[in-house]
Amino acid sequence: MNARRLMTPKENVQQLQEKLGHAAKENKKRRFHALYDKVYRLDILWEAWRRVRANQGSAGVDGETLADIEKQGEVFFVHECQRVL
Repeated sequence: MNARRLMTPKENVQQLQEKLGHAAKENKKRRFHALYDKVYRLDILWEAWRRVRANQGSAGVDGETLADIEKQGEVFFVHECQRVL
C-alpha cells in the first residue's frame, strides 16, 4: 500500500502558490475572481498568521497589533478570520 504523507500548512500554502502561479503563467490574461474557497481554509490561515508573526507584522488598517491579537487569543483570531471570510 502506498501511504500518502500529510502535508504541513507551509507545504499546503506553497502548493497553492505554485498552482496559482502556474495558471497565471499559462494564461497571461487569466483573472482569479474567487479565491475564497482557497484562503478561508484553516491550514492556510494558520500559515498566514505564522508568517505575519514571524515578520513582526505591523498593525493593519484596523490598527490591531500582534499584541492585541495575542491578547484576544490567536485561536479566536484565526477562527474569526475564517468566519468573516
